[in-house]
Amino acid sequence: MFDASTEWTAAQQRVIDLVERAPAAAVASSVPACPDWTVRDLLSHMVGIGADVVAGHEPDDHNEAWTAAQVEARRDRSVTELVTEWRGITDAMVTHIRLSGDRPVNDIVIHEQDLRGALGAHGATDTPAAQHVRDRFAQRLAGRVAELPPLELRGQRWTWRSAEGDPAAVIAATDADLARALVSRRSAAQLRSWTVAGDIEPYLEGFAILGDLPSTDLHE
Repeated sequence: MFDASTEWTAAQQRVIDLVERAPAAAVASSVPACPDWTVRDLLSHMVGIGADVVAGHEPDDHNEAWTAAQVEARRDRSVTELVTEWRGITDAMVTHIRLSGDRPVNDIVIHEQDLRGALGAHGATDTPAAQHVRDRFAQRLAGRVAELPPLELRGQRWTWRSAEGDPAAVIAATDADLARALVSRRSAAQLRSWTVAGDIEPYLEGFAILGDLPSTDLHE
């Protein structure tokens, strides 16, 4: 059963465990899914989202200027300092989620996997939160390809169609890869390589829900 505040705090703890164990070189390394950021920058953003949200400073579009300011404001902070700040707003974030909705779960689930990709630490791909985010973004994809014939995503245990009827194109991959594709974390080349029926080309733009698809293949 999905409980947003429980899932958010569980993901927060997983992220903290990952960054506290990471050696300095890894913390300074680039994040493939967010190539302009290091691991420390990504953590700064995750902490900054929480700080801004509980302070009531959250634009609807989560624009680049907003996220860049979070990173810049924490440019000189260590992992320990960032974790301390984040733990300090946990209770306020839980209250926010319970009162205002589960949008923060999207951010933490997506960025936990971004972090895992940078650190080579596979895991947490089938949590209730991960399934919740997958299903939410599948519906967003359905809206983006509504003018096209049905598209099927065929995983190991999870299968989805954008609309009723026989699919005109089918992508078959792992459940985890499909979930990441839905949040614009898989390249067009990867989507093409997983196409087992039909032509995926008309659907590619639909996968760019959170921005352009990555130019290189991503893995976690």
